[in-house]
Amino acid sequence: MTARAGLSPVLAILLLASTLLAAPSALAQRRTPPPPSPEKQAMIDLGIEHGTARGLYDYFKHEAGGDGMLDRQNVPDWSGVWTREGNIFFFDQDQGAMDTLPTAKLTPEFRRRLIEKLDNIDRGIEYDPLSSGSPAGMPRWFSEPFLRDFAVTPKQTWLINEMMNEVRRVYTDGRDHPSPEDAYPLWEGDSIGFWDGDRLIIHTAQMRSGQYQRIQPEYSDEVEVVEIWEKVNDDTMQVDVWVYDPPSLEEPWYTRQIYKQLTNDDKFLRIRYWDFNENQNNSVIKDEEGASDFSDFTFTDSDDK
Repeated sequence: MTARAGLSPVLAILLLASTLLAAPSALAQRRTPPPPSPEKQAMIDLGIEHGTARGLYDYFKHEAGGDGMLDRQNVPDWSGVWTREGNIFFFDQDQGAMDTLPTAKLTPEFRRRLIEKLDNIDRGIEYDPLSSGSPAGMPRWFSEPFLRDFAVTPKQTWLINEMMNEVRRVYTDGRDHPSPEDAYPLWEGDSIGFWDGDRLIIHTAQMRSGQYQRIQPEYSDEVEVVEIWEKVNDDTMQVDVWVYDPPSLEEPWYTRQIYKQLTNDDKFLRIRYWDFNENQNNSVIKDEEGASDFSDFTFTDSDDK
């Protein structure tokens, strides 16, 4: 691993793994993902049927009935420390293998961008905004492999990712999104939601453009997401996700995200804030080729003298 591709220790491992495991550069050598199961196809069709993220969200709200609000007596217990289950490089675990294309049905332009990105990675040219300390943002937030915890109150639910202390505030007090005149792109977007029993249904809009993961497609700043969160047993959180993004997706990208609660009997695990700039060797820049490089890599204080 050269200094140019070195990054921080954690990011170096991720980049090395993606480079070693990726398929050869020719697109023809990347396999098509397997067809969706009947259950998954039904969820895809549901997303298509309702046309837009807001249309699907309003459908779920109509089906639920009631005001969708909690009171102090029926707040579900989502406590504990959690982490995402599955391959850290895949937004949709049904992709299955590193030499397989993502399951998203991309528009021609965003398919072209993905092909170019994967070919560059195969040649060792890769830059990820996370390398320089930017947040993952939404919807990439789902796939980051860090510790998480969730705080549920009657009027808000906080979905917290340890990395960069990314907090998604989901308002469940009946409010809507800001008006179009007051809306602007945000790292985590703006999230509103309601409760249907123990299920939390969320609509997220106003997100920045980004990428689903290092070797995954890009999304535009028109992206919107509908989510159904449900704690299906004591240690498993299941999240059904529909991503809508007309510039990049020919149909909603449906995935099921799973988060597992970690054993923490000794209460050792904690969610802590951390920042890339705490280590001078995490200062990463984008070089002229479009690859990652250190701005000033050193091992000891004496190296800086």
